[in-house]
Amino acid sequence: MTELARGTGRRGTVAVFDADQGLGTVSGDDGVDYPFHCIEIADGTRTIEPGAEVSFDLLAKLGRWEASNLRR
Repeated sequence: MTELARGTGRRGTVAVFDADQGLGTVSGDDGVDYPFHCIEIADGTRTIEPGAEVSFDLLAKLGRWEASNLRR
């Protein structure tokens, strides 16, 4: 089961993104690193550059929080 924390107003910076795997990490302004999958990029591009500033929601998945609905 997953749970989505929408509208949390979280902001951060894409620290790492591997386009071949579709996996990345957002360093949140709260000092926590959140993993994400490319399907969570809100504009549908499936790619994002490291260093991009984003806002995001949190998704509880597989026992951890992940970044979801990434918006530039």
